[in-house]
Amino acid sequence: MHRRRRRIALAVSSAALLAATPLLTACGNDARPGAAAVVGGDRITVAQLEGRVAEVRDAQRAASADEAQYAQAIAATGGLSRDTLHTLVLDRVVHRAAADAGVRVTRKQVQGVRSGLEQQAGGAKQLEAAWLQQYSVAPARVDEALRTEIEAQELAKRLGADMNTSTGQATFWKALSDASKALNIDLNPRYGTWDVDKSRRADAKTPWIREVTSAGDKQA
Repeated sequence: MHRRRRRIALAVSSAALLAATPLLTACGNDARPGAAAVVGGDRITVAQLEGRVAEVRDAQRAASADEAQYAQAIAATGGLSRDTLHTLVLDRVVHRAAADAGVRVTRKQVQGVRSGLEQQAGGAKQLEAAWLQQYSVAPARVDEALRTEIEAQELAKRLGADMNTSTGQATFWKALSDASKALNIDLNPRYGTWDVDKSRRADAKTPWIREVTSAGDKQA
């Protein structure tokens, strides 16, 4: 399970969770050149994705005492590009599902939740460090991540979905699935595909690779 999906699932599992310690289809290149994904007609460019990844890497480097520690951080987040794209797409899915349900999160709500989390963590820097380490969220993106968390939590409330039950979870994820379908999500094949039913990125299946390999083995 992707860490981003897991973080959202945790966020909606309890109304008190956000006040606790830190939580947490292929598009042709000729038709959409430079796109990592197309969501609701809007392009997430490869350059934008690489920029987000660079933010995390820069923050990891700054938080590392030496090159060895930085190397460990990189090793622990080896799939960062794909995970980051998953996050960028899922954020849009949650926002669409929340909007469809009439949920609107204000800046004041985000600030209030962040203030509480900072008190729990021991300060703003400590909160940013925790989210960087646990969820690969760059310090400048914590507010954005919190907004998505709150949207998910409020969406569950609006749907009457008790996330402590399988029925409630099914109701919540169906809303995200419906939003995914409405957004008509396409991923660049290099990043996999988007599973509409589960609202998450999946590695692309490439049977042609096995076919070519098998043919080569026979010839050899």
